[in-house]
Amino acid sequence: MKKISFLSALVLAPFFAFGFDWPQEEIMSDTFFTYFAHTRGGVINPSLIFSDSGEIKTSSKGTVTAVLSEHDEDSSLFESTLGNAVILVHDDSLMTVYANLNSDDQEKRYELSEVENATPLGTCGSSGWQEGNALLEFQVVDLKAKTLVNPRILMPRFGNELPLEILNLTAINKRGTEYNFDTNRRIASGTYFIYCSQQPVSMPYKTTILVNGAIADTITYDALVSIDGKLCTNNKSNYPSSVIYPDKKRQLLGEIAIPKGHNRITISVADILGKEKILTYSVEAY
Repeated sequence: MKKISFLSALVLAPFFAFGFDWPQEEIMSDTFFTYFAHTRGGVINPSLIFSDSGEIKTSSKGTVTAVLSEHDEDSSLFESTLGNAVILVHDDSLMTVYANLNSDDQEKRYELSEVENATPLGTCGSSGWQEGNALLEFQVVDLKAKTLVNPRILMPRFGNELPLEILNLTAINKRGTEYNFDTNRRIASGTYFIYCSQQPVSMPYKTTILVNGAIADTITYDALVSIDGKLCTNNKSNYPSSVIYPDKKRQLLGEIAIPKGHNRITISVADILGKEKILTYSVEAY
C-alpha cells in the first residue's frame, strides 16, 4: 500500500478556477443518492455519493498518492470508513478521493502511479460504510486551504435541481426556548438559531436570513472544514454538525438577533444554480 503523511488531513476552501470531469457517466443534477453536506448518520456528509454503481474513472490527470483497502488500519484516519479507495493529487494542491470501490480491481489499482484523465478505476463495491449500497463516494480536497470542497462546484451540471422547501420554521434561543413561526409570531427579543425541516433528499447550496431587510446570517455549502476533529461549515461561524443537524428532523438556516418591536424575518434557501425559495414572516418581539 502507498502511504502519504497527510492522510490525516483528508478532511481539510473551495477552488473555483479548476474544473473536473465526471468520475462516472453524467447523470441529471436531481438524481444523486446523497448530496454534499447533507446529513448522514447525524453528521455532515463530506462526500458526493452517486446513484450508479457502474464504471469509475479519474476526473482529471494526477498522481496516485494512496490506494486504500477496506482492511487497512489507516482507514481510521478518515472521517468515515471509505473502504477500497484511490487518492489522487492534482495541480493547484487539489486532491480527489474515489471511495467504496470493488475488490476485484484492487491489485490493478496498486500499480497506478501517474494517471491521465478518465483512467479506469474499476466499479463500485460495498467496501465502505454505505449500509449495503454499492455507490461511488467522491471527495475533493483543497490541501492548501485545508478544506473539503463541494465537488459539484467543479463539475459540469445537467438538468434541473431538486426543489427546496421551507417547512416547520422554528426559533430556539440559548435557554432552549422554542418558538414555531407557523403558530407563534410573538416571541421574546434575543438571539436565536433558526431551523426548518431537513430536505428529504435535496440540499441547499446557500441559506440566508434577513432581519428587517438586512442580512443577518448566511451559510454556504461550498466547502467544509475540520476544527478540533469535527466537520464544520466553512463560514465565519463554522457551525459543527451538532448545530447544523441537532436531530433527525431539523437543519440550521442561521443565527439571528431579533430586536424588540415589529420585525420582518425573511428566509431564503437557494440551490447551486441560484434558484431561491423565499418566505417572509412578521414577528412581534417583547
